[in-house]
Amino acid sequence: MAAIFIHHHRVSYAECTVGNHIYHSRYLDLLEAARGEFLRSLGRTVLELQDADFIFPVIEARLRYKFPARYDDLLAIEVRPTLIERVRLNFGHRIVNQAGKLILEAETFHACTSREEKPKRMPPEMVEKLLPYLNVE
Repeated sequence: MAAIFIHHHRVSYAECTVGNHIYHSRYLDLLEAARGEFLRSLGRTVLELQDADFIFPVIEARLRYKFPARYDDLLAIEVRPTLIERVRLNFGHRIVNQAGKLILEAETFHACTSREEKPKRMPPEMVEKLLPYLNVE
């Protein structure tokens, strides 16, 4: 079974609508933060990768909203790669609240490029560190 990285986040008042649920597009920010912490846990920050001329722009995102997250909820954001190819890196995400209720399922699709946005192979040491988390469902 593949390892799963989990990032925790407490929902702030600023992230919520008047109806007291996270505004739908804010989930993309949460996923980005969780991916950044995942990469940091593997030994390199997003900025360090960028300085080494590797960026990973999102080329597609799919989100399935299951249940609203509300102010002060403590969320567990699961992140794991679902595809690792030469210039492609996809992630699967799940968000659950403190009661274990599924809030969101998502997939993000990334290209590995230079800062000039030319496709390039992912760094081999990064691929090696991602492999234990690869979800091969």
